[in-house]
Amino acid sequence: MSGSTVLITGASAGIGRATARHLAGTGARLILACRSPERTRPLLDELVHADVHFVRLDLASLESVRLAVHEIASLGRGVDVIVNNAGVAGRRGITEDGFELAFGVNHVGHAALTLGLVDAVGQAGRIIAVSSNAHFRSPGIDWPTLRRKTSTLTGMSEYATSKLANVLFARQLAFRNPDVVSVALHPGVVATDIWKRVPAIVRPLVTRKLLTPEEGASTSIYCVTAGELVSGAYYERSAVREPSDVARDDELAARLWDETRRWVG
Repeated sequence: MSGSTVLITGASAGIGRATARHLAGTGARLILACRSPERTRPLLDELVHADVHFVRLDLASLESVRLAVHEIASLGRGVDVIVNNAGVAGRRGITEDGFELAFGVNHVGHAALTLGLVDAVGQAGRIIAVSSNAHFRSPGIDWPTLRRKTSTLTGMSEYATSKLANVLFARQLAFRNPDVVSVALHPGVVATDIWKRVPAIVRPLVTRKLLTPEEGASTSIYCVTAGELVSGAYYERSAVREPSDVARDDELAARLWDETRRWVG
């Protein structure tokens, strides 16, 4: 990966941090796009001898995404790989721009970042969405609920819809931008901070049989470093898997693409 520039969102902890640590050892130049400079500082200190640049990014704010896109573009390096890794689960709320929290962060924010940078991604560059097999639990997209505060107690239904959107958008991006390799992946159920706000009464059910962040990062690392990938595919355990039937609905994917572009301007 020497000479390649990799952008990783949510690299301050969990899968993102494990991915960044591994790729720093390959000689890649890293751009770590994270919400908190303070939480990212320990990783920056650890990677002090690597080529690493921090960019502040709050995916719950489209203004923050726009500022991050501008800063990344101003570095003048281009971007070879984008790993859309950050995410929220088990939280209730609404974003600064009026989207249900999980959908706004996990899909809308990342989509805005991706669309803002897609022209900076070189030919045969890669855009990787860290999704989840939770998308199998989503029956589709209930459009009116996307602009309301989280309605369920655990937020896990909304999380599943956001992860479905990740797969749909990755497939549509591959279709509309054939020069870019776009994939989604399931990292496994990983012991990360993403679960810390799930209500305690259901947290053991949600987080049983957890992988370590290093184990969870393996498919992300594979999708960054593998010689070839199938653009538009869904990966699990470093191999192509079939996503849900809903995730293969091209009409739904096309509508999500159009709506997303309208939302993010």
